[in-house]
Amino acid sequence: MADANNGNGKQHLGERRKVVVIGGGQAGLAMSYCLTTRGIDHVVLERHRIAHEWRERRWDSFCLVTPNWQCRLPGFPYSGADPKGFMVKDEIVRYIEDYVRFFHPPVLEGVSVTHLRASPQGGYDLGTTLGDCHAEQVVIATGGYHIPEIPRMGERLPEQVLQLHSSAYRNPQGLPPGEVLVVGTGQSGCQIAEDLHLAGRKVHLCVGSAPRTARRYRGRDVVEWLEDMGYYNLSVEQHPLKERVRAKSNHYVTGRDGGRDIDLRQRALEGMRLHGRLTGIRGARLELGDDLKQNLDQADAVAESIKTTIDKMIAERGVTAPEEARYVPVWQPPVEPERTLDLEAAGITTVIWSTGYRADYRWIEVPIFDGRGYPVHHRGITSAPGMFFVGLPWQHTWGSGRFSGVAVDADYVADGIQRRLGERSPARRPLVNELALGT
Repeated sequence: MADANNGNGKQHLGERRKVVVIGGGQAGLAMSYCLTTRGIDHVVLERHRIAHEWRERRWDSFCLVTPNWQCRLPGFPYSGADPKGFMVKDEIVRYIEDYVRFFHPPVLEGVSVTHLRASPQGGYDLGTTLGDCHAEQVVIATGGYHIPEIPRMGERLPEQVLQLHSSAYRNPQGLPPGEVLVVGTGQSGCQIAEDLHLAGRKVHLCVGSAPRTARRYRGRDVVEWLEDMGYYNLSVEQHPLKERVRAKSNHYVTGRDGGRDIDLRQRALEGMRLHGRLTGIRGARLELGDDLKQNLDQADAVAESIKTTIDKMIAERGVTAPEEARYVPVWQPPVEPERTLDLEAAGITTVIWSTGYRADYRWIEVPIFDGRGYPVHHRGITSAPGMFFVGLPWQHTWGSGRFSGVAVDADYVADGIQRRLGERSPARRPLVNELALGT
């Protein structure tokens, strides 16, 4: 990587840096681009290798849920042949690798930060596996999903049952013979359950309260309608839920097979076993909630409410769009749902926990966190002078932690860094609409 190695090809961190960016995912790379265009000296520290999360914490058939045209890393918007398609795992990795080749960010790979402390002289002292370093300013670009979360109740499962987090799932062939239970219906849980189902595996799914959305409605992808309505520019302060939106589950839908709905009711007709929320474990016997119907109905209601919002916009703006009938449920749960599930009787040999992640900022020894351990900030700027975040979910808008909106956040933070440095930058290149390498 440019500027990150010395003449002998060895990694070089240096004892002092104007800016250190911690994390070399899309957020850290976007930050590096915005600093580079301003001529600001910096280094990016990446614990693993570029695109590690996409390579190592996604299953083989993974693809984006958002269409390719929403991939808008600063200076490098998607320019491939399928803007309305959905990049698969290998294409996502290549998009990021092409971005690195595009502007050669100063990245040091395989470098972990062990601690980050305020320096008595101002700025910050970092301990890393490559040595100590002092930074005038620091950007934390590690995202908010660090440690896979598996409920403690999983400790009660029989030893012979394989347990793994969704981040460790790769493909149906990698699991032992037998039926599979997926717990959680966020995007990962529903998509993994479908992946197993389509491969012919017998799947059980504990359905939670995650909402869903239609993939397309009235002739267009729902994402296109929402873009036109300005939803993706809605700030966290403008959202009806305010900061609580950061804890909300994403709507489940898929980009698989060119993009389509995930209709759990249809999958139930095809043999997938749907259950209520998992509430307890007693050895091989699972205790289930009686909320399956409620959760399915609520997910459908959210999808239909989005359609209603689209209908209203079409009517108000006089947009020409084909009419489309509303969704009619194709399956209903039993009136008396099962309240227990016997793993042995069902032949379940694997449990996949799609139960999210928790943040881990224990290495940051600066008082910038709230009572829940979340960094207190405004658009990535904290109360600690010269400490910034980029890439947090809903940092400013829905797209903040994604390819679609991280450019705006990184640009905003880079302006804050430049103001603190008191430097004038050379003429900057535009953030978007530059010639990009093909993906």
